[in-house]
Amino acid sequence: MCLQRSWIIWSVCAVLASGGNWAAAQPVKKEKPAALVNGETIAQAELKAVLDARPSPVPLSAEQQKQLKQAALDMLIDDMLMRQFLRKNSQAPTAAEITKEIDLVKTALKKQNKTLEEFLRDSRQNEEQLRQDVAARLQWKAYLGTRFTEAQLKTYYETNKVFFDKVFVKASHILVKVSVNASPAEKQAARNKLETLRQEITAGKIKFADAARKYSDCPTKDKGGDIGQFPFKFAVVEPFAKAAFALKKGEMSDIVASDFGMHLILVTDRTAGEASDFHALRETVREVMAQEMELYQRVIADQRKAAKIEIN
Repeated sequence: MCLQRSWIIWSVCAVLASGGNWAAAQPVKKEKPAALVNGETIAQAELKAVLDARPSPVPLSAEQQKQLKQAALDMLIDDMLMRQFLRKNSQAPTAAEITKEIDLVKTALKKQNKTLEEFLRDSRQNEEQLRQDVAARLQWKAYLGTRFTEAQLKTYYETNKVFFDKVFVKASHILVKVSVNASPAEKQAARNKLETLRQEITAGKIKFADAARKYSDCPTKDKGGDIGQFPFKFAVVEPFAKAAFALKKGEMSDIVASDFGMHLILVTDRTAGEASDFHALRETVREVMAQEMELYQRVIADQRKAAKIEIN
């Protein structure tokens, strides 16, 4: 599963002061924490580790450094808020359950000719930190298990079956930009322009790619409007995806409205995918449904409203 804001910071970032070699090598000294979140500490070393793990390729101004530091701290605060939320709202996994997940990690690493020790070294963490991250993932999974009924999951699966069947579409488009706040007259003018183009393309007076190069407001016009291959979810805006996946290879859409403006879509290829089974994918369906609902972000936003956060 891939969350928008994961608590697996240390899987990709740094060694925590509470157990890593960095802290052991430093003189013991008392310093203010970077932040307190409902009384729990985010150490300066944790913040430094995140910043050190993502060095800027170019020099930053003082203001840019401040913004970068704040962004890193916000990420750590969100991470702690989620852990606190899960402790209250989800059952903690057993040691055996955590070990089982780590064994799966070991198996996956073995296929890449890597050991767990090498993975921990490369990701700059220790096994205890990994176990904590695994525990948090399992708690999130348990929490999601309480969120949706079987009927809701089945309906979502059927509505988005092409996504779970791993069907991909390749398409080109012609975009006429229209502001969300555009007047009815401006929107109609954009529709008229695309309707004229559609008629000319259908009549063979101009090829779709040539029309895109000449009239599209999207940077893809340089490639004849080609936006490449994409799945039904999380790649293009929903109205565009629904229109594209409703077409067969070689078919052109009617005018499609999105937040970007008005589109003409031409499907240039479509994969067959592979038949999926709801019962086998039930937990995946649950996670995808939560991702589309931005459940993680909503939990964080709610927790921030009630949290006592002190930043030094």
